[in-house]
Amino acid sequence: MAPLKGNITGFAQAFRKAGLRLTHQRLEIYRELTEATDHPTAEMLHRRLRERIPTLSLDTVYRTLATLAAHGMLKRVETAESLARFDATKHRHHHIICKQCNEIMDFQWQQLDKTPLPEEIGSWGLFDNMNVVVYGICGHCLKKTDATT
Repeated sequence: MAPLKGNITGFAQAFRKAGLRLTHQRLEIYRELTEATDHPTAEMLHRRLRERIPTLSLDTVYRTLATLAAHGMLKRVETAESLARFDATKHRHHHIICKQCNEIMDFQWQQLDKTPLPEEIGSWGLFDNMNVVVYGICGHCLKKTDATT
């Protein structure tokens, strides 16, 4: 599914096809997520949306994100600190996460995407997704560390 920007009809159709009711709150949560570049947590989305939807509860954000993830409309990115971050980008990509500031960045790795899985796990079952999460320290945090030493 393409990002929501200019494609509200497509999102509504995907929702109906999944047998879900499209509410104003669900639409706004998805819209905010598609426009975010920082892979926000549920709490981050809630803070941002409370300005536009004062009655929005954190529970509604959590339930909506879980519903969207269960229907393949977004990806849940697990981080080292066990905070779920969310990503509505549909094209195949991987993530780099800074261990100090928790910034997440998308990256492409076409060679890996084309590499078959090892034969010894071939009999495990059916694979439907493969992604890599790389942890390290971003350039901004490295500069701050260098400045303090």
